[in-house]
Amino acid sequence: MEDEKSMGSRESNKSRENKMGVMPVKQLIINMSVPMMISMLVQALYNVVDSIFVAKLSEGALTAVTLAFPMQNLIISVAAGTGVGINSLLSRSLGEKRFDRADKAAGNGIFLAILSALVTLALGLTVVRPFIASQTADPEILEYGCQYLGIVMTISAGAYFQVTFERLLQSTGLTMYSMVSQLTGAVVNIIMDPIMIFGLLGFPAMGVAGAAYATVFGQCIAAVVGLALNLRRNREIHLSFAGIFHPEAKIIGQIYYVGIPSVLMMSIGSVMTYFMNRILGQFSSTATAVFGVYFKLQSFFFMPVFGLNNGLIPVVAYNYGAKSRPRIDEAIRFAVKLAAAIMLCGTFVMEVIPGPLLDLFSASETMKSMGIPALRIIAIHFPIAAFGIVMGSLFQALGQSFYSLIISLARQLIALIPAAYLLSLTGNVNRVWWCFLIAETVSFALTQLFFRRVYRREVEPLGAVS
Repeated sequence: MEDEKSMGSRESNKSRENKMGVMPVKQLIINMSVPMMISMLVQALYNVVDSIFVAKLSEGALTAVTLAFPMQNLIISVAAGTGVGINSLLSRSLGEKRFDRADKAAGNGIFLAILSALVTLALGLTVVRPFIASQTADPEILEYGCQYLGIVMTISAGAYFQVTFERLLQSTGLTMYSMVSQLTGAVVNIIMDPIMIFGLLGFPAMGVAGAAYATVFGQCIAAVVGLALNLRRNREIHLSFAGIFHPEAKIIGQIYYVGIPSVLMMSIGSVMTYFMNRILGQFSSTATAVFGVYFKLQSFFFMPVFGLNNGLIPVVAYNYGAKSRPRIDEAIRFAVKLAAAIMLCGTFVMEVIPGPLLDLFSASETMKSMGIPALRIIAIHFPIAAFGIVMGSLFQALGQSFYSLIISLARQLIALIPAAYLLSLTGNVNRVWWCFLIAETVSFALTQLFFRRVYRREVEPLGAVS
């Protein structure tokens, strides 16, 4: 039986090689990325719908969810960053035909998800109120924020397992099943939002707390679906309790070598959002709400690009393991062009219809007068950001996530926050929004420098082998 299973696994991986190493690159990236792009578009829709329902309660409720976002984003950053490490190690292991190491990467990844959920639970019981209180003195906003964030943090296991199981599917080329998992969670969330917030179908009206419960419920359902798909459909890896509950320091070290820089890189966004909330809060809670609305709207364009990256990472990692420079080159060129096209669409939409976009969030005239110029100014940097996002995925796929971390630090902390603070001293909130373009310009210059260095060191030597 074991021999038959082993033979079946190798036949499956032979098919995997034919797809990742032989299929035309553009077709392969589309095949790998489109399901994730669609699922992330739905995820973006869920984020927007969630805030639309919360905004119907009050502007204060919308502001509270915005203040909770940095910590909520930290949970996703830890899950997704660890997932990048799992993804990279697993894909490279399959490319190198090291099937035992691929199984260990999967098992240890699930163990790390369990550990992360326990740590987040402890934090959810201790730091929520001080965290929200550090951003607002408004008692209504404080209570709303504590309700929402407390639920999201103490019931975070669904988020960690959802992301981990989806990454296992992505790493082995099963992006369609990964899309099914994510779509299921997002759709459940969208359906449950109005039911739990406003008390429909016999449920009690829970307000902001209802939005949080809908979020964690959708994540738990997606996690269950992801686990089932991995057990039933993913024949590239073999999950077992022994593999999960017998962690190996060496495998965890390899996962976190790529994953920790990714976690830190994504977590920088939480730190940036926290300080931006504090800077904008000096003007008004409306300014903070505008910033929150922008973050929801920009996800319609950034999330598909991140979906593209999720498809790009295993393609580059596999062909790096297989020492195929031409396929890596073609993948990079195609991904940059596609990402730039998506971001240009985002700039166009933000410039043309900012008013109707804000109306989705029950924006007052005061909020619209502040939000319209904000959306138009910030959207200028979208096309520039496309290059940096794709290059970040390239660095991760090649095991050079440290460069992505440096770029993110420069963009979101070293350049953006000081620029925002200095611009805020003018007393004109509209000038603060230019900090995004300033920071992205700095990031673009650094990305060009690091790309040349990494490409020369990691990819060019493959040319002789190819």
